[in-house]
Amino acid sequence: MLNTYARGLFTRMFTPLARWLLSRSVTPDMVTVVGTIGVMASALILYPLGHLFIGTLVIAAFVFADLLDGTMARLPQWASRSAGRPDAGRWGSFLDSSLDRLADGAIFSGVAVWFFTAGDHTGIGIASLVCMFLGSVVSYVRAKAESLGFDAEVGIAERAERLVLTLTFVGLTGLGLPDVVLLSVLILLAAASAVTVAQRMMRVHSQLG
Repeated sequence: MLNTYARGLFTRMFTPLARWLLSRSVTPDMVTVVGTIGVMASALILYPLGHLFIGTLVIAAFVFADLLDGTMARLPQWASRSAGRPDAGRWGSFLDSSLDRLADGAIFSGVAVWFFTAGDHTGIGIASLVCMFLGSVVSYVRAKAESLGFDAEVGIAERAERLVLTLTFVGLTGLGLPDVVLLSVLILLAAASAVTVAQRMMRVHSQLG
């Protein structure tokens, strides 16, 4: 419910900007691609250099593009422009979901590179890679289930929650928060992701009968 409320709040905030961009012939797909490139570049450049706090701020700015493109796609201005392309919405959803995986992978990879090298904390590096792997499985299980006609929209670790927690504690670590706190958060996220995979598989299995 909190996630729904937050999304509604940001939608109201971004609507004027979304309208302005559409009036300048910018499409939701353009915003999606630029946002993903920004997240990936920031995570793979700033994090490995140890700029955890600044990197998080820059990444967070680009993450808002994920909300902005959705706001643009729902506006009547875009509906009228895409009226001749009935599959535009489906393509946008596919593109957004696909690029989300790249963005998430870049964030966890950037964190892992820093802590495997100058950050000198192998445990955090390993935990980051585990979170990246399990996060991809969480998304895959749902996508595969829905492609087969099942409902798998359950789980305690959705992407938004994983992303917010990761960015928050990576940024705080850059401000001096002890590494052990970030390690604990990543371990909990990995465990929550594993539970979510199990929940989704059980949900699909329950629909077979």
